[in-house]
Amino acid sequence: MEKMEDVVIAGAGIAGLATAVALKRFGVQALVLERSQELRATGAALTLFPNAWLALDALGVSHKLTAINSPLVKGCVTNVSTGDVQQLLFPVTNKGSSEQGIRTIHRKALLEALAEELPTDSIRFSSKVAAIENQENGGGAAIVVVSLEDGTTIKSKVLIGCDGVHSVVARWLGLSEPVHSGRSGVRGLAVFPEGHGYKQEVQQFVDEGKRAGFMPLNDKELYWFLVCNGENMTVEPEQIQREVLDKHAEKFPSAFLDVVQHTDLSTLTWAPLMLRPPWGIVFGNLNKGNITVAGDAMHPMTPDLGQGGGSSLEDAVVLGRHIGISVIENGGLIVPRDVAKAIDDYVKERRWRAIWLVTGSFLSGWIQQGGARWWMKFLRDRVYYKYASGGIARLVRYDCGKLPATSSGEINCSSKED
Repeated sequence: MEKMEDVVIAGAGIAGLATAVALKRFGVQALVLERSQELRATGAALTLFPNAWLALDALGVSHKLTAINSPLVKGCVTNVSTGDVQQLLFPVTNKGSSEQGIRTIHRKALLEALAEELPTDSIRFSSKVAAIENQENGGGAAIVVVSLEDGTTIKSKVLIGCDGVHSVVARWLGLSEPVHSGRSGVRGLAVFPEGHGYKQEVQQFVDEGKRAGFMPLNDKELYWFLVCNGENMTVEPEQIQREVLDKHAEKFPSAFLDVVQHTDLSTLTWAPLMLRPPWGIVFGNLNKGNITVAGDAMHPMTPDLGQGGGSSLEDAVVLGRHIGISVIENGGLIVPRDVAKAIDDYVKERRWRAIWLVTGSFLSGWIQQGGARWWMKFLRDRVYYKYASGGIARLVRYDCGKLPATSSGEINCSSKED
């Protein structure tokens, strides 16, 4: 079976759904291919900083989430070995977004909020990309042929890879494979049916080679994480919980252990923390003609700055804006040559932002889990927590811009050849 589409997006994660929403604002309906049978909420929850909320504002969905999630007000980091406590300095948001602040939300709630903005036939589940081919279509225009594992062939004028860390599209572009950071992460949701009693504060704990923390989602749920050196851990939820309690967090405060013991095991996951080396983004082919990548497919990063979700939302707004403006300038038509230029402009805008986030995230984790050497402790406790907050604040206050006000009903998106 063969189908023809204007835009195909591989992956119905944050980047994929957000990009489809951004394009819909310009009357461009994308087909989103998702390999799973439903929206995947791996990771359970995530923390969104001001830059992410600005992107959600541009997409027109932030109000759905701010209404049910309260901002975090402050936090602290406790050194388990010494007992020293460092206050977390949350960045002051720009005027106009201060009411949103920093919030921890259910990942599934974000995905559902984005999916609700799309037509019901926009997402095709159980659709795994098996192969990609670029075919000349005359006049210098290229058509992307996407083959699925079920034998379906889809032809498209644009292909956007939002298919995660091990992206098929990124591999086709020739991007370097992500590498292991030397650390692994455990994430889960703790449920307290009678209420947990914690305020809207972040609690973090550091020890040699380890870092953990928890933060409220609501009155009864806490999102928690643990990052440790190495990559060997079981995949069974019950065993992950036991290994965290007995091996990795045995010296941590009882408050953290209590949170882990209240974990909803269905939300518990372990994974090695991967990243694409910055030089792979600097010199890599992030696009070729009408094919590009966004989100983790472009810039997988460690979670130490909490920017995986936020950067994916930024990608979506910027990519949607560049393609959308091209569509408007061509009277609602997709012109292959102009769309290719729009994608090239998107890559130019996002490349160095991605490099800084990948580098900053890795260095943040390296410093915080650098070990017991005196100079690492000094760097972490006396320099990083006190003076690095300004640079981090600039990273998380980034504004990716707006989407031009359009009425999608006024745009009839079709195609023409050059």
